[in-house]
Amino acid sequence: MKFKDEINRRRTFGIISHPDAGKTTLTEKLLLFGGAINEAGAVKSNKIKKGATSDFMEIERQRGISVATSVLAFEYDGIKINILDTPGHKDFAEDTFRTLTAVDSVIVVIDVAKGVEEQTEKLVEVCRMRNIPMIVFINKMDREGKDAFELLDEIEQKLGLTVTPLSFPIGMGYDFKGIYNIWEKNINLFSGDSRKNIEETIEISDLNSNELNKLVGDKAAETLREELELVEGIYPQFNHQNYLDGNLQPVFFGSALNSFGVRELLDCFVEIAPKPRAKQSEERLVKPDEDKFTGFVFKIHANMDPNHRNRLAFIKIVSGEFKRNTPYLHVRHKKKVKFSSPNAFFAEKKEIVDISYPGDIVGLQDTGTFKIGDTLTEGEVLNYKGVPSFSPEHFRYINNADPLKSKQLHKGIDQLMDEGVAQLFTLELNGRKVIGTVGALQYEVIQYRLEHEYGAKCTYENLNVYKACWVDPEDPKNEEFKEFKRVKQRYLAKDKRGQLVFLADSSFSLQMTQQKYPTVKFHYVSEFE
Repeated sequence: MKFKDEINRRRTFGIISHPDAGKTTLTEKLLLFGGAINEAGAVKSNKIKKGATSDFMEIERQRGISVATSVLAFEYDGIKINILDTPGHKDFAEDTFRTLTAVDSVIVVIDVAKGVEEQTEKLVEVCRMRNIPMIVFINKMDREGKDAFELLDEIEQKLGLTVTPLSFPIGMGYDFKGIYNIWEKNINLFSGDSRKNIEETIEISDLNSNELNKLVGDKAAETLREELELVEGIYPQFNHQNYLDGNLQPVFFGSALNSFGVRELLDCFVEIAPKPRAKQSEERLVKPDEDKFTGFVFKIHANMDPNHRNRLAFIKIVSGEFKRNTPYLHVRHKKKVKFSSPNAFFAEKKEIVDISYPGDIVGLQDTGTFKIGDTLTEGEVLNYKGVPSFSPEHFRYINNADPLKSKQLHKGIDQLMDEGVAQLFTLELNGRKVIGTVGALQYEVIQYRLEHEYGAKCTYENLNVYKACWVDPEDPKNEEFKEFKRVKQRYLAKDKRGQLVFLADSSFSLQMTQQKYPTVKFHYVSEFE
């Protein structure tokens, strides 16, 4: 019975948003309410303040942005919560797409002044494709921004969501008085003092009572009554099943920096968010309460500790119990492996765990045996799907700037590519290495990490490529495919898995190639049926 209880008390979710909407700050405040840290750090690049707990790479501290997804766990009200804080910066979108394969639900953070931004649209689209339940948190209510109703409309139109507010702001910016919690029917007054740990809430059962006027003043009280009447008239009632199916999104308002409205979000989240869900593998649907352990690698991080060259593979447990020192089958390698020190996380602090349950994220020491998407089981051959590579947007040759350090460079590139920082293509013609990334900022990160973590220096050379397309011939032996390979030899490369890739230099040449070789198919994603 204990096994089922452990599953039921797990909640694993990701936080997604556009950069600067306040995602890392929200993560910090959730930890603060969970009693996991005593003082939340601000992310702004300020030397005096304590850095954010979830940003542990040197480059993140310098830039004040999150580059890698970090995993944090804490207990709240007897519920074990696992947060995956994803990078919002679009240059690191791949990391975020992958993380979404490992979460059971998502909190979307939106900046009150900027509203819905393009990066949020992309990420929400991925969540909708997978029907992941979402809760929306509208942040920075203590600043001037868009009207609440205008924002709710924008979320419905741009993101294609059906929203229902579960809390509502009283004023905004200078006039921000507090938040009325529709979910629990009480009021939380804003003092503007972020040093106060947790605000008092005042229960208000009857909105027409004079008490409301005493608390917020006549004008604000009148406005709130009108607005709540509108909310009831316009938006659907909260329905738990609709939320779980991904068809209804509750909305909360608050200010993460001032820890305001965060507790309301957390209390409601713990109550409504889904427990670990079943996951589809290529062979069958796997349910969390099955006896046998299964899990998959969704992220690899090299050099968690710069003093030790180590790699951690992050595994999401899908079913059964994962026990320390037990041999499990590595499906791709067809051999058994066992782990003496599986880690659970709290940003860069990690502790060894003896047993983990579905929904948990475990870090395993990796000597290079894992790739992203690998499955571990107790013996059954299963392959979890859904960790594709997308065609990169930028391409550059990578050259060795220090001939004495070529071994370090190769090792560094290999490990960073396994981590999924970028994609490596090796040209068929001359074996030159090309790095493809989603965003240009990635090149700086790679250069920085090669130098600081592997002691290798590299330079880049621009390469004019429009798209990388994975090549899928109808018949690898036919003449047409042979001719394609001969004519396009200069543009062919292999990716890390040894799949053939066509590097098209313009959309025109891609179209012409498609017309000329109709039996050869080209895909923008590495996983194709």
